[in-house]
Amino acid sequence: MSSTGTESRNPRARGLSQRSTREVLELMNDEDARVAGAVRLATPEIARAVDAIVAALGKGGQVIYVGAGTSGRLGVLDASEMPPTFGVPPELFRAVIAGGDTALRLAVEGAEDDEEAGRRDVARVAGANDVVVGISASGRAPYVLGGLSAGDGAGAVTVGITCNAGSALARSARIPVVIDVGPEIIAGSSRLKAGTATKLVLNMLSTGAMVRSGRTRDDLMVDMHASNAKLRERAIGIVRAETGTDEAEARRRLEAVDWSVREALDRQR
Repeated sequence: MSSTGTESRNPRARGLSQRSTREVLELMNDEDARVAGAVRLATPEIARAVDAIVAALGKGGQVIYVGAGTSGRLGVLDASEMPPTFGVPPELFRAVIAGGDTALRLAVEGAEDDEEAGRRDVARVAGANDVVVGISASGRAPYVLGGLSAGDGAGAVTVGITCNAGSALARSARIPVVIDVGPEIIAGSSRLKAGTATKLVLNMLSTGAMVRSGRTRDDLMVDMHASNAKLRERAIGIVRAETGTDEAEARRRLEAVDWSVREALDRQR
């Protein structure tokens, strides 16, 4: 078996099949507890990536996530939540996944091995003002490496999120973000700790960039799309807390501006 960190065997998982249910779950929990500390060690590089994203967005650029399998799905998840949470257009954060939309639900055989497809898919959308974020736990998925190469060729800033420091992705990205979570309890199953670490880093990249770009007011989602009852109640709560009005007045103000929390608050000033 490969000596790559995400592929090697975890000595703490020896005899896993003979353990009780509780013992298996406690081991999983113990391993998960290592993730946050590993992410913390990479904060300087994550901060560099956030600053690069803020600069790109300030120039009219976009963020393009490129991944395969679990990594690709996590990129799609993060990108899809930006418009409702921060009120940004859907093209501001794009996600390119090996195998296309089919791969969101089903494994597309061989898709991650197609380097040329990754290069082609990213080249269609990447420009010089953009940031291309390659996501690969092993750091060697050809599709992702092809996408990063296309981003580099377009003049974009490239970021690599991986769990293997010596990987091709870590070497080729302008800003490598390496999260050393160690081997999984199921050897090679990088949807576990590696997936959790990836989700944490993506949270930091997108949320940090939105905060630094003025898309929140302190900790409040003032640009969210209040598109359902839960979010409208949240919008009312924000306006009430910030203006001191009662529920009826907060609702009236929001309805007058098509439920824009930012506008409702700005009109109060």
